[in-house]
Amino acid sequence: MTSPASDALLGPADVRELAAALGVRPTKQRGQNFVIDANTVRRIVRTAGVRPEDVVVEVGPGLGSLTLGLLEAAESVVAVEIDDTLAGALPATIAARMPERAERFSLVHEDAMQVTELPGPAPTALVANLPYNVAVPVLLHMLDTFPTIERTLVMVQAEVADRLAAPPGSKVYGVPSVKANWHAEVKRAGSIGRNVFWPAPNVDSGLVSLVRRAEPVKTTASQREVFAVVDAAFAQRRKTLRAALAGWAGSAPAAEAALVAAGVSPQARGESLTVEEFARIAENQQ
Repeated sequence: MTSPASDALLGPADVRELAAALGVRPTKQRGQNFVIDANTVRRIVRTAGVRPEDVVVEVGPGLGSLTLGLLEAAESVVAVEIDDTLAGALPATIAARMPERAERFSLVHEDAMQVTELPGPAPTALVANLPYNVAVPVLLHMLDTFPTIERTLVMVQAEVADRLAAPPGSKVYGVPSVKANWHAEVKRAGSIGRNVFWPAPNVDSGLVSLVRRAEPVKTTASQREVFAVVDAAFAQRRKTLRAALAGWAGSAPAAEAALVAAGVSPQARGESLTVEEFARIAENQQ
């Protein structure tokens, strides 16, 4: 026998029924793929390590599949939804399926990239099924804007998950890997098949766990200065750093001087550097 709380989660028929009632057709433009499997929702909440005292922010709640699972486990949930129809319907879904937790839910009807404040207590966790096309910028914006977010678990396209969690030296290590690592310890936290979504996407998905660094990267350079080096290094990733950073430094010799001062070989390439090494280069710009 299932508990009443479990019955509150959305199954495939519930999701299709809700979508039909709202006239919602998931759009590729917004990267919408709704989770239709309650067990997957429970797995995400469990993997995210959501605690009873957590204030969770969710980006792109859609029809509310994950929202309901988060509400079961957390103190409160703030959902950020850009879609007018979905944002309009979500509070009613929560009230109907989990009335005893409805007051612990709040909705921000806005583009997540524009959100600079949230209602209620500061968020302690971010858990989201991020739209494929904006996953990395949204993730970095939220980590940047809300330093109280200690733990993050996002479901993204498998390829994006690999990129975010890639270590230096990996073929897919790049701008997202370094910038995510500036904020957090990042690792892959599992894979998600296509059949738990409606519509089923053409790609596999992956879970990425990000735990906020206890100590920020030790550097006298600002985040903006460090990220400028990262962007320049990977804009021409096949080039040596001496060549790739010439525009950033003003000339190739100036780039070489900054690299040597930072203890980094001018012949190295961006994909071999840690975030700390990028920070040292930023510190040594003349």
